[in-house]
Amino acid sequence: MSLNPQNVCAAIQAAREQAIVVCTMSAMNAFDAAGPFPALTLSSVPLMGGAASIALGIALARPDRTVIVLDGDSSLLMELGGLANIAGSHPRNLHHFVYANRVQFNGNFCLDLPDRGRADFAGLARAAGYASAETWSDAADLAKLPASLKREGPCFIQLDMPATPSRLSAANPGPEMTDLRFTRMGDEARAVRAAIAPAR
Repeated sequence: MSLNPQNVCAAIQAAREQAIVVCTMSAMNAFDAAGPFPALTLSSVPLMGGAASIALGIALARPDRTVIVLDGDSSLLMELGGLANIAGSHPRNLHHFVYANRVQFNGNFCLDLPDRGRADFAGLARAAGYASAETWSDAADLAKLPASLKREGPCFIQLDMPATPSRLSAANPGPEMTDLRFTRMGDEARAVRAAIAPAR
């Protein structure tokens, strides 16, 4: 069975315990579809490309907490320098997952990436200096998730998966986005900060 945003998010939610999760759009949409948005989860939308850097800041501020970033390949391509920043900072509590579906706006318009799907993201992370980097391509690999989250980071896992078929087109345009789509990141950030702020 193939990996997809839904089964990855379900596995992350089951294994995360009190980990802080920073996610991009595919993971955000999967969490939204599954029910109430999970606590200690921050959507990096509309800050495309920023999820890994936000996660790095949280991981450095709270080295006692596990931090998971659910990134997208198109987002990571926008901010490849983040790999070097993470590796150079060496946060032992950071686990970086990348949905490698080789499209931008997965499930909406599914635009081709500029690299035409050639980038080896695990290889890039390994070259940057992550403590470990590997590729998973089957839903059975998710059984390794609990053990993976116990490793010393920064750890990188490329999640190879097919793109979700486009649901939007010229004949079926998307609905107008509400203000909540763009204000939720700030609301979630305040909730996460309140939950993890050190006691005074």
